[in-house]
Amino acid sequence: MTELKRVAVLGAGSWGTAFAKVVADSGREVVLWARRPEVAAAIAERRENPDYLPGITLPETISATTNAAAALSDVDAVVLAVPSQTLRSNLADWKALLPVGRTLVSLAKGVELGTLKRMSEVVAEVAGVPADQVAVVSGPNLAREIAAGEPTATVIACSDHARAVELQAATSNEYFRSYTNTDVVGCELGGAGKNVIALAVGIAAGMGLGDNSRASLITRGLAETSRLGAELGADPLTFAGLAGLGDLVATCSSPLSRNRTFGEHLGRGETLAQAEAANHGQVAEGVKSCVSICELGERHGVELPIADAVRRVCHEGYSAREMAKELISRAPRAE
Repeated sequence: MTELKRVAVLGAGSWGTAFAKVVADSGREVVLWARRPEVAAAIAERRENPDYLPGITLPETISATTNAAAALSDVDAVVLAVPSQTLRSNLADWKALLPVGRTLVSLAKGVELGTLKRMSEVVAEVAGVPADQVAVVSGPNLAREIAAGEPTATVIACSDHARAVELQAATSNEYFRSYTNTDVVGCELGGAGKNVIALAVGIAAGMGLGDNSRASLITRGLAETSRLGAELGADPLTFAGLAGLGDLVATCSSPLSRNRTFGEHLGRGETLAQAEAANHGQVAEGVKSCVSICELGERHGVELPIADAVRRVCHEGYSAREMAKELISRAPRAE
């Protein structure tokens, strides 16, 4: 097994920074690429990313730069920590700089608009590498809690098991436990689907609905994500694990979840623009992914009632109460 000694993390948002800390705390050297010079300077000089993880002290083994070529020089693995809908354009800019043969790791959770490709598919296509050179990370991984050193677990999925094992060794420490999996499809769909279901749960919470309603949405949301996964060749057991149920519960339940919080604003009757303003100008991933996931379901003949209801609330002016009424009055069927 090859030891990953130096790792590049491209993207210094909350999850990219937290993941860089995980790798550094696992005894590796990390170079973190930031788009904005002030973020790189704060990390280098103050050992902190005040914009995304204020109050968290970062290890000395993390360096920061705005120079992608410098970040990618002589690294053993490349972690891509940019939003799902900007992954293609960013990676196109970095393609010529990528080290040959090294594992490319996607932290993004979503399905690309238009192409309906999963993130690993986008990486393989744009970088021009075989699918087994691309790994994904998925699980109940709220960045703030991980950066604070609270215990959690994740899944590293790669069709090349040896690469997953190498990454597992580079992301294992006293608070972060990594498991390996070869089911990339299942892990990615679990990660993409949970953002949409978290919006639905947030909408229910914003309406003042209680635990029964939220638990029903979580459970049925997992069922529809699993149906889509099975149709696309995923292992159904993946959805019962960390990348499925684990990620779903965390994202649907936590006030740290951007999708859950965004949904709450919509459930209170706010518009998409108002919810975005309350979210400091950031659109939750599920707002975009609900469109591509519904299109993916339609392409493969899989019914996704919760995702479709969320899509209509976000993009067709559907009200939260109309969404709730429609879901509860659907035709009876066996579970």
